[in-house]
Amino acid sequence: MFSVALIGPDGCGKSTISKRLLQDSSFKSKRIYMGVDRDESNYALPTTHLIRWVKRTLRGGEDPGGPRDISNDRMQPSRGVPKRLLKQLTTAFTFLNNIAEEWYRQLLTWYFIRRGQIVIFDRHFFADFYHFHINGRDGRWTSRVHGYMLEHIYPKPDLVIYLDAPAELLFARKKEGTIELLEQRRRDYLELQDKVPQFAIVDATQPQDEVFTDVQQLILRFLQTKNTNG
Repeated sequence: MFSVALIGPDGCGKSTISKRLLQDSSFKSKRIYMGVDRDESNYALPTTHLIRWVKRTLRGGEDPGGPRDISNDRMQPSRGVPKRLLKQLTTAFTFLNNIAEEWYRQLLTWYFIRRGQIVIFDRHFFADFYHFHINGRDGRWTSRVHGYMLEHIYPKPDLVIYLDAPAELLFARKKEGTIELLEQRRRDYLELQDKVPQFAIVDATQPQDEVFTDVQQLILRFLQTKNTNG
């Protein structure tokens, strides 16, 4: 079988549509969340759950669904040597765990595909982080290493379906971020058309049932093509 990634800014309906596809009797499928929000992750390493618990316990921090908003970065006050060392160690551990987490989910993808199932990705690391870690919008060393891996080593989805909607509508649905940031993310996703094997656009301003039908038909046509080509 093959993998399908549903991508788009927050509020476009990725999670809702991906979960509905599991109930589709037209094909056998598995859903894997491929973002960094640990509350949404349906498959995760034990260390990822540990990081989530530590963040909640110490800071009450939550992870967003995609890359950080670097426009919110501020200069941090200088810390003593022990605190700086602890921060560096924490950063390195979190970075290595994130890499391991991404490969764990890819291994699950290969396993489900070998069992004859279509894997539905809710988000995808390549799409979410392309402009931040591959094109260098986020210049940290961890981001550059991560970007190299995503561009040259990590498998890309066989089919990418972008759920498109104006930034104003996306903001009205979730009231998260800003209209300007959502519009930038929208442009970022659209620029991926030549970066993946197959890219399709679905109008996410339609009623949910129509969006679902459009996505379903794209997957079925892709399945038919795969079967025809052997």
